[in-house]
Formats: sequence, C-alpha cells, structure tokens
Amino acid sequence: MRTIAHRFGFASLALVGLQVSVGTLPAAQEPDPATDWKRSHPDIVVYVPKGGAHHDTDNEHFLVFPSPGGDELLATWTQSSVEGRGDNRLMLARSRDGKSWSEPQRIRGTTPGTREPQASWGFPVVAKTGRIYLFYTKQVELNDGNPQGCGTMGCCYSDDGGRAWQDGPDLPMPRNRFDHSDPNVPKNWIVWQKPIRDRRGHWLAGYTQVTSRSLQPPAIVGRWWQWESRCQFMRLENLDDGPAPADLRLTWLPEAETGLEVPHPNTGRSSASEPAVVLLPDGRLFATMRTWTGEIWFSVSNDDGRTWRRTEIMRYRDGGEPVLHPLAPCPIYALQDGRYLLLFHNNNGHVGAHNQREVAWKTNHLNFVRHPAFIAIGEFRSGAHQPLWFSPPKQILDTQGVIIGPKKSAEIATYTSVTEWRGQRVLWYPDRKYYLLGKYLPDALLAELQPPR
Repeated sequence: MRTIAHRFGFASLALVGLQVSVGTLPAAQEPDPATDWKRSHPDIVVYVPKGGAHHDTDNEHFLVFPSPGGDELLATWTQSSVEGRGDNRLMLARSRDGKSWSEPQRIRGTTPGTREPQASWGFPVVAKTGRIYLFYTKQVELNDGNPQGCGTMGCCYSDDGGRAWQDGPDLPMPRNRFDHSDPNVPKNWIVWQKPIRDRRGHWLAGYTQVTSRSLQPPAIVGRWWQWESRCQFMRLENLDDGPAPADLRLTWLPEAETGLEVPHPNTGRSSASEPAVVLLPDGRLFATMRTWTGEIWFSVSNDDGRTWRRTEIMRYRDGGEPVLHPLAPCPIYALQDGRYLLLFHNNNGHVGAHNQREVAWKTNHLNFVRHPAFIAIGEFRSGAHQPLWFSPPKQILDTQGVIIGPKKSAEIATYTSVTEWRGQRVLWYPDRKYYLLGKYLPDALLAELQPPR
C-alpha cells in the first residue's frame, strides 16, 4: 500500500443528505474507507458504502439524470459486495438540489445477503409522457459463464418519478452467429451509458456484445481479458409515447451483424466494447469505444446507425497524436453549448509494472492503469476526416494509486455520467468503484481547453 505523502484541504460538502464539514485528510499508511472519499477532491458525495451486512462495497455504472418534471436529479447504479461476486442489484437515489442525496432504494436484483438473481448495468430512459424505463441485463437460469454480463433484457418502469416500479416482460433480443448455439442461453451484452437522441429524436443506445465462450478458442476461454467483443446499437423507436414495455419497438443496428470491430493485439480477434455515442451538428453519429490497443478508437455513421465507417484510432486532430487510453470506458458527452467533453486516462495501458497487453496476467492490471482521469474539449470540424478535434488533456481526478475496497482497485472515473442542470455542469463518477461522487465542471475550467483550429 502506498503511503499518503501529503494532506488535502476540502470545503463543506453534502454527504447522503447531511451537511458535513470536511477537514484535512491525515497522512496514514492505510486509507480509512470512512474518509478516503476526500482523496479526489469531490464537490458532491452521493454514496459512501456502509459495509458489513449491507454488502454495498462495489458501486459503479453511475448514471444521473433529471426527473420527468425536472425538479429532482435521480441517480441509478449497479451495487454489489464486490464486482463479479454474483449479487448485483440496481439502486436509485434522489436529490432536490443536486447536493444532498437520499438513502438509495433497491429497484431490482439481489437482496443483500441472499442468492437471488442479479440485475446489472441498468440504463434509464425518460419518455415525453413522464414514464421512466429502466432496462438492464437480467440474470436467468442459464448463462454463458458470466452471469453478470449474460442475460435477458429486463425492463421495469415507473409512473411516479421513480418511487414505485412495475415489471414488464423481458424484451426480445435478436440472435446472431456470436451467440451460443443453444437459443435458451441468452446473449452476453451490457449497456453502460445513458442513451442519446439521434437526429430524428429517437433514443439510441450503444451496447457491447461478447462472443459466447462456447465459440472462443480454448486458449482464451479462461482469460476474460482476451474474450472477443464488438459494439452494437439499439434504437428505441416509440419510447417517447410511453407504451407498455411489451409494445416497445426496437431496431437493432448496424445492419451488418459484425458491428464495430477492433483487433485485439494478442489474439487478432475483435476487442471493441462499451461504445459511447454523440450526435454531430450535421446529423451524423460519432462513437468512441474502448479497446486493448492503448488508444481510443472511433467510427462515424451518416445514416442513423445503419452502417458505420471502418473503425480507426482517434487523434487530437486529423494527422495528430493518438488519444492514449487503457482498457476502460472512454465516454464522450455532448454539452449544451455545442462542445463535446471527452473523459479518459491518457496512458496506453502500460504503466510501471502493469501492462494490459501481457498475454498471461498475474494480476488485474486495470485496477492500476485507470488513473488519473483527464478531460479534453472537442469541437466539430466540418469537412475534417475526424469530425471532432480535441484540446490538450487536463487532469482533474486522481487516487495517487491508493487502493481501497474489496476489489483493491486504484481506478477512478470509470462508468460515469454528466448532467447540466440548474446552471451546474457535473461529472458524476465512481471512485475506485467504491464511492459515488460528483465534480463541478465550470465554464472557467473548460475555457482553458482549446481545440486546434
């Protein structure tokens, strides 16, 4: 464990509905889980685990969004005792001011301390009617070896701002040649970002499809870091009408079932995953995706996701340097002022003794290469090959490599979201997949980040 070699000063913050005066974090050999949320200098604290019988020491996929009436912020996330333990549940908390947050309620998934089926990686969508839909990877009796990432497409919905929830039927998902040959074994898939609206106003979500382990070469079946994956998309055609879940119409994209692919540096098979999508001013879609190569890759669609350009390394500008990034989500957010916010880790996955490109891992390198966190501002460049050009990076969050929690991770700002609400722009981020925090992104901060002309 690294020694905390310096002290941190903090202002007053809101912690789970209580105003707390945050003092100085003392230097110590071992971080104190009750106070180490101060390390990244958050402006808002949404959730600090209680531990013990609460089985709540892993919190991730942190999606914050305005309530249907706009009078509250709602936050959903996936919680468990530790990632991969088998007790994932979907949680929801609410705030009337964006600072003080309620105690969360469990929406679906494993009740703490039980062996009930999991609900994982929920993503909310608010219809124009005010109905909130929450879709998720739903564990069923059969799975393909990874029960938190293999399941049907569960759906529940709320008509009272997320206080009470009703179940809809599982939504059918099309099968392709990357699925298990037994149709009773569901797909391996997850969505991790809030959907966006395309140029026609329809909701669009990107998702990862992992190839069935029954179709993987035996040499990589036990090595999840080499599993084959690709990026796909779904469009929710009539969601704004607020239909019953059984009447939702989905279009599955792209038309080519191979989706968006990027070769794995060791296996040569596809390794693209976790797409994030934004709408460009000219109506095209721009998608970033995580890969094993050490850079962010991207693609562009000019026909609402039906077809996509061949994937390629994303650069700061045409002909510029690649945007370095380890195997981690690389979200991009369209801001209300027309600019784009990119969040990434600015390293190629090889940091010190940790190298994600090793063929045989003796430790989970990702726990140690997913920090610090950086932002860059992107602007649209009409006529450019890469339609978004980015400013130099700026570091905004760090853990100093100090691990915490049962996963023993030092990562920060993975599986995040952004809101612009009541004049405040906030990055909502998990810290070491343990704490759930918020960081203000004021105009003055972003003004420093100027993309090339």
